Amino acid sequence: MLRSTLLALSRNEQLRQLVTDAPMSKTLVERFVAGDRVDEAVRVSRELSDSGRLITIGRLGEDIDDVEGARATRDAYLTLLDSLDDAGLGGRAEVSVKLSALGRALRVDGEGIARDFAAEICAKATSVGTTVTLDMEDHTTADSTLTILRDLRVSYPATGAVLQAALRRTESDCRDLADTRVRLCKGAYSEPASVAFQDKRGIDLAYVRCMKILFAGSGYPMLATHDPRLVDIAGALAVSNRRALGTYEFQMLYGIRPEEQLRLASQGERLRVYLPYGDEWFGYLMRRLLERPANLLLLARLLTSKG
Repeated sequence: MLRSTLLALSRNEQLRQLVTDAPMSKTLVERFVAGDRVDEAVRVSRELSDSGRLITIGRLGEDIDDVEGARATRDAYLTLLDSLDDAGLGGRAEVSVKLSALGRALRVDGEGIARDFAAEICAKATSVGTTVTLDMEDHTTADSTLTILRDLRVSYPATGAVLQAALRRTESDCRDLADTRVRLCKGAYSEPASVAFQDKRGIDLAYVRCMKILFAGSGYPMLATHDPRLVDIAGALAVSNRRALGTYEFQMLYGIRPEEQLRLASQGERLRVYLPYGDEWFGYLMRRLLERPANLLLLARLLTSKG
């Protein structure tokens, strides 16, 4: 019930305006988002890199329904990659891209447009010494995302996939992709029971099963989790599969468990921070609250503060 309620709130324009106008909104947003502009994303990326962490940057905004908007997203990523190169961060920061932000939902050849724009981003990323990871969205787009991924990997084999352990299909997808770069996350979308596990225990068990498949493969597992139990299990799987440091990585969100991020990095683990930027931050913020309902206290303070 809480999950579906928060997802509905993330699309509520009145709440969006209320949060935007609240005196302390900037403080809350800055906890989870780099800023609105490319230069702010680059500045925070440099700070994270200086602390020993890697970065993957995502531009906020999805479900683009016009070609101009999709083209603007592509151009924003090209500018971001040039800026990372100018800052000497090409080897430390990659980018994460949602195909819905590149026009996949367009009525006329949306999938083709998204594929072409993603290919341009991949080409630019390769030229500056980094790569791209295609974000996974809700289950109805999974096959499309993986089809485009296969197409992109013909020319850009380092392109990363994202798989969501909550989906019942994901163990099979892990077997298919175990020799590639795969980010494994739990999944933040509200999915029906017919396609996804619904309870935390079921999702956690699925996550562990998927980790075992990825660690046993020849690819590069990217474990996106803040759960200390899953971090420990991942470490044990690395040992049992004789995985050297650098042959896998952990990933965590900007603003979530920063002390743990630094601890892992200080131990020689590759730790990558997902760093979002852009002015379409409201839906992202609500999803962060969904993942950790205790953060709802922050929202309550925000809305009741007088400044």
